[in-house]
Amino acid sequence: MKLVTATQMRELEEAAVTAGTSLDELMEQAGLAVAQEAWLSLGIVDGRRIVVLVGPGNNGGDGLVAARHLADWGADVVAYLLAPRSGDKNFDLVAEGGVPMFFATQDVDHASLQAALDGAEMIVDALLGTGRSRPIEGVLASVLERVNAALQRSTPPRVIAVDLPTGVDADSGRADPLAVRADMTVTFGLAKVGLYTLPGSEYAGHAQVVDIGLTREAEAAVPLDLLSIVWVRDRLPKRPKSSNKGTFGRVLVVAGSANYPGAARLAAEACYRAGAGLVTLAAPSSVQTLIAAAIPEVTWLPLDGDSNALSTDSTATIVAAASSCDAMLIGPGISQRDGVSDAVLSVLTGATTRAAVIDADALNALAQLPGWHERVNMPAVLTPHPGEMARLLGTTVAEVQDDRLNVATKAAASWGKVVVLKGAHTVIAAPDGRAAISPYANPLLATAGTGDVLAGAIAGLLAQGLEPFEAAACGVYLHGLAAEEIGEEYADRGMLASELLPALPRAIRTVIHGKPSRGGALPFAGMGDLGAFAGLGGLGGGAGLGE
Repeated sequence: MKLVTATQMRELEEAAVTAGTSLDELMEQAGLAVAQEAWLSLGIVDGRRIVVLVGPGNNGGDGLVAARHLADWGADVVAYLLAPRSGDKNFDLVAEGGVPMFFATQDVDHASLQAALDGAEMIVDALLGTGRSRPIEGVLASVLERVNAALQRSTPPRVIAVDLPTGVDADSGRADPLAVRADMTVTFGLAKVGLYTLPGSEYAGHAQVVDIGLTREAEAAVPLDLLSIVWVRDRLPKRPKSSNKGTFGRVLVVAGSANYPGAARLAAEACYRAGAGLVTLAAPSSVQTLIAAAIPEVTWLPLDGDSNALSTDSTATIVAAASSCDAMLIGPGISQRDGVSDAVLSVLTGATTRAAVIDADALNALAQLPGWHERVNMPAVLTPHPGEMARLLGTTVAEVQDDRLNVATKAAASWGKVVVLKGAHTVIAAPDGRAAISPYANPLLATAGTGDVLAGAIAGLLAQGLEPFEAAACGVYLHGLAAEEIGEEYADRGMLASELLPALPRAIRTVIHGKPSRGGALPFAGMGDLGAFAGLGGLGGGAGLGE
């Protein structure tokens, strides 16, 4: 599904009008859709009090259309307008239908608004939509204070926002202190970026996109996608039955240090769980000693020099190994010890693998090297969290979080790399202007190690042949879906990052099949060894391996 800014939406509407659809027709479709969603939400509208808040622009016109239909269906509708609307056909039709109408500019102390809200079971917010461009003040502010007070009742009215909750910015998701918190947002044509960016997504409730007759050709040109199960399914690597472990690529993972051995294990196993055929872990000897038994499927590249952390003594070994791999992941848990930055730059400028994922401490290393992107020429996916992104850009976390989409897209274009700006509604941006946003904002992922799993998943997809942007976007979606499925059991806390590992292939199964499947084990390193063991009866026969 495409996502648009307010400007892009206006251009799409203009294209629809140019193609022969009138603005009145677009408004009629939008208002009818809002009325239908209100009816579905309440179940029965006959006699139910619905307050429609009407702003001065097209969003208010949509609200008037909704008010007319709801009144025709028997609802007890009250229309409350910020200001009179002269020469407005929809206003005249609502008035002719006998719907009570009040104007905020004439309502002393908003007594009429309060009386309407006191008995309301639903509020339709058609005040601003995408039209907000400055802080809320004046009459609108006093109206919203009354509305928000009504929403604090023990049994508050349900709220349906028209296109966008009032007070939420369509492009950034920023929310005014007086913003209306909706149960549902009915948005027209295409969803707005602010509906899938915090805090906007929290104010929007459930976002329902409705078709109002925009041209498909214009929609297709929009560069921003909301990731979906269909989008990912269409791009996941195929798995032919004639395949072997070489078919699905080799990943070199440069990860771990004495203080962070677990990061190496999480990243390496995630490569396998995402479908890579063979994973080699380049790590100091202390890491191998600690975790080798936990991941027997991994092959090892012993590193020279410091036995506890990455050093320049081992970069030649890593660069040589990378030449025979399809993808490389560098950074999880490599620490920020002296010499790590030089080692990271040496690896990234010397390695000739098809593409790399640069994560965690490797990003911190690059942040210390001005102009690094002019020296790192290989295609790469950078996976910073907001703190790492701030260090890379020389700015603050608050500035990164305030405009996540623009920050990510500008950085991707400047660096010539794919950027995955992690966090709630992770942003994926490509140098060519394409971008995608994850639908997921899950507190289960706010725990140590989940980023290592994501980096490994992306690297595993890169090894299977996906281009960097597609690998990054698919990895982000699968990572988020895996957490959502775990959340069906755990709610919003208590998940360990290691629990994402077996959940990744289950998420892939959900994307491909939508339900559990049996049979057809995937080829990966170690299966031959397990098969030989099964032949001896240790696993109850080879047939069980495919289930």
